[in-house]
Amino acid sequence: MPLNVEVLAKASNTARGLAIDAIHKCSSGHLGLPLGAAEIGAVLYGHALVHNPAQPRWLNRDRFVLSAGHGSMFLYSWLHLSGYDLSIEEVKNFRQLHSKTPGHPEFHETPGVECTTGPLGQGIANAVGMALAGQMAAAHFNTPEHPIFDYHVVALAGDGCMQEGVALEAVAFAGHQKLDNLILIFDSNDVTLDAMADKTQSENVSARFKATGWDVQTIDGHDLVAVARAVAKAKKSKTGRPQLLIAKTVIGKGIAEVQGTPKGHGEGGAKFSAAARAALGLPADQSFYVSEEVAAYFADHKKRLVRGFKKWEKTYAAWRLANPEKAAVLDSAAQAPLAADLLAKIPAFAPDAKLATRNAARDVLQPVAAALPLFVTGSADLFGSNLNYIATDKDCEPGNRTARNIRFGIREHAMAAINNGLAYDGLFRTSCATFMVFADYARPAMRIAALAKLPVTYIYTHDSIGVGEDGPTHQPVETVSGLRVIPNLDVIRPADAEETAGAFAAAATRTDGPTLLSLTRQVVPMLNDIPVQTRREGALRGAYIAVLETEPLTHILLAAGSEVQLALAAAKVLGGGVRVVSVPSFERFNRQSAEYRAEVLPGACRKRVAIEAGVTGLWYQYVGLDGRVIGIDRFGISAPGATVFKELGITAEAVVAAAQAL
Repeated sequence: MPLNVEVLAKASNTARGLAIDAIHKCSSGHLGLPLGAAEIGAVLYGHALVHNPAQPRWLNRDRFVLSAGHGSMFLYSWLHLSGYDLSIEEVKNFRQLHSKTPGHPEFHETPGVECTTGPLGQGIANAVGMALAGQMAAAHFNTPEHPIFDYHVVALAGDGCMQEGVALEAVAFAGHQKLDNLILIFDSNDVTLDAMADKTQSENVSARFKATGWDVQTIDGHDLVAVARAVAKAKKSKTGRPQLLIAKTVIGKGIAEVQGTPKGHGEGGAKFSAAARAALGLPADQSFYVSEEVAAYFADHKKRLVRGFKKWEKTYAAWRLANPEKAAVLDSAAQAPLAADLLAKIPAFAPDAKLATRNAARDVLQPVAAALPLFVTGSADLFGSNLNYIATDKDCEPGNRTARNIRFGIREHAMAAINNGLAYDGLFRTSCATFMVFADYARPAMRIAALAKLPVTYIYTHDSIGVGEDGPTHQPVETVSGLRVIPNLDVIRPADAEETAGAFAAAATRTDGPTLLSLTRQVVPMLNDIPVQTRREGALRGAYIAVLETEPLTHILLAAGSEVQLALAAAKVLGGGVRVVSVPSFERFNRQSAEYRAEVLPGACRKRVAIEAGVTGLWYQYVGLDGRVIGIDRFGISAPGATVFKELGITAEAVVAAAQAL
């Protein structure tokens, strides 16, 4: 279809007007990007993107990611004009309670929003994950007769995104992985929030990207023809190189008083809205104005997009008939397995097994991966230590996109954010791994995964002072509790191999948020006095009675992970009135019914002691003010692991003494 420059120029100013009016109405928001990148939006949504506003989650749509999520009115304006289920009333309700137009784009909240963005740089990494998913999907499912996956991922980012480390990590990964279905548009306006960009950056962006394996074009971001040609060229590229379009723009374009300055970033120009609307050719007496001509153009364009979608549907239907086995695998992406079915595929461990829970996880991972053909895993250069490699597969790399092991390099933040991109896309069940202490490098992306309800699994090993000689830099005494406080993130710290099996089943069957498996490097004993099924189901429930008292209940001992063995040893000394409760997951236990929680932790027994090789604060929700917590409210020390446990008082004897003192 030829580029309709005249109408798209009017649409650009229409989108500017919608942004000005919405931000002026709520006295809050960011005008700079919606005004500065309006022509880019007009070309993408009015000409270049392959999508279907009536089917926002169409499998083969082009994905658009607004990495600079503060410019959310850019996205809302174009989604509204394109005919998504985003009415003008929703645009008017920008940033208001329960609207579909929150301050930053949120996944699940707005039709057409592909991912939750706002923390700068995250969206670039999300887009890399989506592009990787696209190539993996094509390799898994396309046939020469029926290519059902050939979409592109387009991300729009500003100077702020490009300065963030997570973006640069992801950019390097994308170049190395030759993700040529990825197009990054750099809204290069030379302004950041606080000052002109030259106050904080002076690098040659084009040279940087070329050095990491990208193709680069530099264009006038306000020239509709130049933008359209650049996007078309990027889409046609088969060089094996991701595509960067450096679009030179004027931030806040259309508001003469602030454009091209840091004041144009935020809502500072809203007070000049009347003059700006007049200069844009918008009627003075009608806010949120969309002309009949612009509305008609986008209505016709939507019909063209729907025709393209229906053509693809015919190809897809033919593909399903010709490839029933592939179709069954694709369908499996939409349904999580049942925990019982998955556990049935995981053999019980030998009672005399002596395993660290990371080793148990390695053994559990293999039948899980066999049962879930779209399960993928990755590591930040630690496959040999995390032990999360799918043994029947090879490395996922150019030329072998059906392989399911992804080497992310030493890029923990990008690894987690790229996994979010894979999860947003929805086909692949994704997991990634590093040492527990490095969770802090990945935490911002993990927080977004929890907020966006993404079913990512984090396999984090070396989870305590049991790391030993590596010392306090690598002993995550505060990390596990620090992750437990992230809403909607399930943290599971299994005590032995069978609890580890249950933890994997919990993670693999969860659909409404991420799960973190906290695993030991040091060997832990099998808890053979507890039935296998009890341990597995207990991990699913988050807590369970590991030892039931044989006399009237006097004490309850609680523990998680490798310290459960210490609670069990203490109980044998304290006698038959002691109950031991294993608590692998606070979050899962707290979601159980009140009846189950009271059954495990009866309120009548207030003599309670908890033990864990980490900070103590969160345990008081279970032991109460009358109870005691044996833990470590300090950093660790460098020594053999067993010595560290003894030196820091994480022992069965300490539990016995605390219980007797109550």
